[in-house]
Amino acid sequence: MSRPEADLWFSFVRAHRSILKEIERRLAAEKLPPYAWYDVLWGLETGPEGTRRMHELADRLAIERYNLTRLVDRLEAQGLVQRSRSSEDGRAAFASISDQGRDLRKQMWQVYQSTVQELFLSAFSEQEQSQFAQRLDQAARQARQSSKP
Repeated sequence: MSRPEADLWFSFVRAHRSILKEIERRLAAEKLPPYAWYDVLWGLETGPEGTRRMHELADRLAIERYNLTRLVDRLEAQGLVQRSRSSEDGRAAFASISDQGRDLRKQMWQVYQSTVQELFLSAFSEQEQSQFAQRLDQAARQARQSSKP
């Protein structure tokens, strides 16, 4: 990698990690669960009727399935999600967000959104935000396509 490319990549990774660390700190200060819980709750809430197949949720969140299973175990124990099996295909597992999960996700969003706005989005104009989002989406699509057999 040439120097400018490496700088952009490592700057992005460093900013991402630093901002997530601060989001985690602020969530903890408000006595809220870790960021990973938000991610799963959002992934479910944005699914059809608040439900997704577990493998679809793992793909959507770009998380390994075994890590997702353990995380959903913890969320289920807290009453934030429910799991079910397909009546047509017993191998298909689903997770659904509960009303309590929706409420918690909204509480967490207040901290998450304000931190992202303050520490990340405020550094870019609206046009830059749009361009950056498009480029990141393009990179993510390319990564997903390159991993397909």
